[in-house]
Amino acid sequence: MSHFEMLLADNPIVGAIRNDEDLDLICKSTIKIVFVLYGSILSIKRINDTLKEKDKIVFIHLDMLEGIKSDQKGVEFIKEVINPYGIISTKGITLKHAANLGMFTIQRIFMLDTLSFDTGIKSVHTFSPDAVEVLPGIAAKAIETLGKEITQPIIAGGLIKTKKDAINALSAGAKAISTSCSELWEFEEMSL
Repeated sequence: MSHFEMLLADNPIVGAIRNDEDLDLICKSTIKIVFVLYGSILSIKRINDTLKEKDKIVFIHLDMLEGIKSDQKGVEFIKEVINPYGIISTKGITLKHAANLGMFTIQRIFMLDTLSFDTGIKSVHTFSPDAVEVLPGIAAKAIETLGKEITQPIIAGGLIKTKKDAINALSAGAKAISTSCSELWEFEEMSL
């Protein structure tokens, strides 16, 4: 088991934040891993630094940042100026640039139909991210099927609103779930 897989095993609830209100809430929580799903070139350093001061492990969704392209120079900027633990992207080439700079990578894929499933698997095999976030996270069958096709740990995200949703995703084979539902952040201490 890789270091990153052990990190997910120890922290199966990942907080996903979309605004400064979520930032304040997650800083007060016991959540260890945080996915930052908002920000801009002007605010991302403050967001990252605030989380790091609270000993959070930060992954920035590069595709969602305003004013920063998810190209090679954008990735270099994130690494050199912001320096999170890793990045999230739907773009395999962006993940490859980040991996070459020593960052951990999470590829986000959407399982909407058979075509998106096949395309997602092909992309994961091509770009070899450290983990894969599959959306929607409530699609237990997709998680189970994806787990048979790739070796990376799966993080289920999207539409996970209840403890039952989290349990179902983890039971289907996800190593962790990401959620913006702050009520679930406190389940971190409970056994799922």
